[in-house]
Amino acid sequence: MSKIHAKITAVEGYAPEDVITNDDLSKMVDTNDEWIMSRIGIKTRHILKGDKGPSDMAKIVVDRILQDKGISPEEIGLVICCTVTPDMPFPATANIVADKCGIKNGFGFDINAGCCGFVYGLTTATKYIEAGFVKKAIVIGAEKMTSIVNYEDRATCPIFGDAAAAVLLEATEEEGVGVIDEILHSDGVGVKHLHQVAGGSCHPASIETVTNRQHFIYQEGQAVFKWAVVKMAEVTEELLEKNNMQKSDIDYLLPHQANLRIIKATGDRLELKPEQVLVNIEDYGNTTSATIPMLMYQNRDKFKKGDNLILTAFGAGFTWGSILVKWAL
Repeated sequence: MSKIHAKITAVEGYAPEDVITNDDLSKMVDTNDEWIMSRIGIKTRHILKGDKGPSDMAKIVVDRILQDKGISPEEIGLVICCTVTPDMPFPATANIVADKCGIKNGFGFDINAGCCGFVYGLTTATKYIEAGFVKKAIVIGAEKMTSIVNYEDRATCPIFGDAAAAVLLEATEEEGVGVIDEILHSDGVGVKHLHQVAGGSCHPASIETVTNRQHFIYQEGQAVFKWAVVKMAEVTEELLEKNNMQKSDIDYLLPHQANLRIIKATGDRLELKPEQVLVNIEDYGNTTSATIPMLMYQNRDKFKKGDNLILTAFGAGFTWGSILVKWAL
């Protein structure tokens, strides 16, 4: 009996129409376009206004996938939503999305692995498919990061934006395509460097937590930068060695979009040409779990069947990892 693999058969992305430019931010905090571009590499970030959540953006991309592929919602066996900004603490945003999209015959749950969420989520869905537990799964990265951004903090407010993107994974017995391998890591030493203090059970919402602005992102940029530059390249090199591959075997690198300097440093360490390192941070900022699938969506026409794609990310926790995908379309 042939081994079952998981292959990506569709990808969709969405970002809200409203944007915040660097000029807009310069009216809120002591910053300017030159400072932001030279340190982070972002010009605009999209924002989801009003009382909408990640599930509203996710519904758009999931509906598109189902429509484009001619698939009934009842065929989807698993929905994973990767997010650090769920619609609500419970139930899972994945279940809210499933309800909005009419997915009734499967199951779903959320994954919170910071900016590494999509890498963790894609790996998890792949294992369910390889085990024969489901035949079709949707993995979503969806974030409303602007809901937890402090627009009085010049260090963090230029970084984050809102978006959603998703992939359809399907079972296949075809050799040489699909999700080939992955390596994931985490180290709790990073908690102190990147976190949100309040909103959980340790520090539930109160007058004090709101007054002290503890429901916003806290980040020590230098520490995160140093870890990210090293770990994203290291885990990719580890993955290549595990699969008897050379750096020259990489067709495209899809790195998490946190900081342009981190992205360039990772590409340089892997000895890749600029055109092999996919980037969209200037227009979207850091959309956390949505960055990698959004990159995949925007660049899907560049990929040829059999191309080696490396997906790599680093996020809060600390969490990091890389996935090797052989493009199947």
